[in-house]
Amino acid sequence: MGTVPSGVVVLTDRRLVARGGIERVVAGAVAGGVRWVVLREMDLPRVERAALAAGLRAILADVGGTLVVAGPDPLGGDAVHLPAAGPYPPPTHRLVGRSCHDETELNRLTTEKYATISPIWPTKTKPGYGPPLGPDGLRKLTRISPVPVLALGGLETPEQVTACVEAGAAGVAVLGAIMRARDPAETATALTSAYVEAVTPKLTQTRRGVTQVSTSGLRLTVPTQGSSLTARSGHGRPQPPTATSNGPPQPATATKNGQPPTATKEEK
Repeated sequence: MGTVPSGVVVLTDRRLVARGGIERVVAGAVAGGVRWVVLREMDLPRVERAALAAGLRAILADVGGTLVVAGPDPLGGDAVHLPAAGPYPPPTHRLVGRSCHDETELNRLTTEKYATISPIWPTKTKPGYGPPLGPDGLRKLTRISPVPVLALGGLETPEQVTACVEAGAAGVAVLGAIMRARDPAETATALTSAYVEAVTPKLTQTRRGVTQVSTSGLRLTVPTQGSSLTARSGHGRPQPPTATSNGPPQPATATKNGQPPTATKEEK
């Protein structure tokens, strides 16, 4: 499991659940590929909320997932998500995230490990909350954010997930689409599949092997023989090529016959 939330992150709201409880919805979302859940339910008494947190952690533990608790109290865990209003400075838990909505709030981040940016689209959960940033507004904020960001607000379709990843988001935070779903596993599978497809590098075949073509928001590591392909978020910033110890690559020199030079033993 990664050290900060990515992929499809589910936010809870028991008032929206179509049938059954939050545990059933989260179990379905986990079956659909979700590995990060943010527990809200701020109106519950602490003892009830702590019991719910323990139950959700047990569900996530089976797949190596992580529960993040909204507010400064981790309820027996070590991961929290804070509102934009505070507290400042943030508490010293293992993982701290914060809600942000504009450049000013992003600039206030200090030791937080990630941020949500919202709202991207109009949201049924908070009608009138905005104005919505849209993918273009999200792209502008991901480029200046000092930490990875999750897109939040009005996310309900695979196409929206793709648009957010292409705008540089490390993941998407989804509430209503999962909480209201009659089949949370099916909905989570569709959204997670869109995320995986959006972040998977596209490959093109060349005469000398496979050349990787990255998708937006990714930094790629080109595999060597016996290694695996890895990719991680570049937080929406373009990544410069890494210079080698011998300086920038030089073009190949043609031989008298116009053919490329024969590789030496060291080059083979």
